[in-house]
Amino acid sequence: MVRIAIGVAVIVAAAVLWLMMPSANSLTVDAAAIRTGEVTRAPFRDFVPLRAEVAPLRTVFVTAISGGQVAELATADGAMVVAGTPLARLSNPALELDVASRSADIAGQLSAISGQRLSVQNTRQTGARDLADARNALSKAQTLLTQKQVLFDKGIITRPAIDPAREDLAYQRARVSALERGTAEAGATLADQSSGIAATAQQLRESLAMVRASLSALVLRAPVGGRLTAFTLQPGQTLKSGDPVGQIDSEGQWKLTADVDQFYLGRVRTGLGAIADLDGRSYPMAVLKVLPQVTDGRFRVELAFRGSPPAELNRGQTLDVRLVLGADRPAVVAPNGGWLDAGGTTAFVLDGNSKAVRRAIVTGRRNPDQVEIVSGLAPGERIVTTALTTYAPFQTLLIK
Repeated sequence: MVRIAIGVAVIVAAAVLWLMMPSANSLTVDAAAIRTGEVTRAPFRDFVPLRAEVAPLRTVFVTAISGGQVAELATADGAMVVAGTPLARLSNPALELDVASRSADIAGQLSAISGQRLSVQNTRQTGARDLADARNALSKAQTLLTQKQVLFDKGIITRPAIDPAREDLAYQRARVSALERGTAEAGATLADQSSGIAATAQQLRESLAMVRASLSALVLRAPVGGRLTAFTLQPGQTLKSGDPVGQIDSEGQWKLTADVDQFYLGRVRTGLGAIADLDGRSYPMAVLKVLPQVTDGRFRVELAFRGSPPAELNRGQTLDVRLVLGADRPAVVAPNGGWLDAGGTTAFVLDGNSKAVRRAIVTGRRNPDQVEIVSGLAPGERIVTTALTTYAPFQTLLIK
């Protein structure tokens, strides 16, 4: 009997010891090493905090249209300029000589065009004069025949005396008819010639203007008004066509640029509202542009002020901005934390105070304090909010 009792006691002790040993998929953790949070039903504040940088609303870059050597500076970096303000003057003797030569060539062609136009005018005048002379002769022949016809009808003159007048009238009529046809045909031809001459003259004048404009391009001018920045030209510096000269920023008109986590790329769109905070005051804003290229897990947005921006803004200044993704709505939420770094697809749910079991969940929207729980957790449950990366292989945490 004693042996049987001892055997039973050994078996019971072994079973208790086996039950107390952690399983292969569990991990014993110190209660002081983990943090927990409660799942609740509360209004979800759908926003993203951003650190945004002030930038000019519009920036226009200034480039050299023609190459040359900087001969003179007309302003300095940081100056306020208006559209058309000279910034610098370049020197390019080769271009100046080329412009003079091409201008002289075009002027010679315009002179030849003037000669052609004069020739067309002379042809028209000659044709008009010949037709006028023929019509005058026709009128005289008609008058002469009328006079002789009266004398012939009275028997004063004979037929041989009136026949030459009739023949002359017929000739003058034929002559006028021929000249009228010729003048009409010549008029159409001359009109085409005049149109071609005018078009050629216009093209030559435009070419001359372009040639002279290439010379005026040696004076670098501000394309728009604003503050001139990045203007670092020095006398004697050589520029090529297309080289950057500086940029002009809109003064008093600002935008904000900020980088956003790629998690929100599908939810951020143009026109979305935002709020910027500065010195205790809030300023409404809207998303002006979304640049969807993702770099290092983030994409960039540009935001514009709705209304007048703060007067004390400066380029490069940073502001806190809340990008509002949607209105506050009741939802099942859990505390945001390092546990989401594992993807937010599982959570360790506390079972009493001594154990937490991994459970599959589905998460939705996030903000700095909350994460929306779509499924897998219920209000009142508590979860481990400590980063789960060190607990990855385990399904159960034994809390001591």
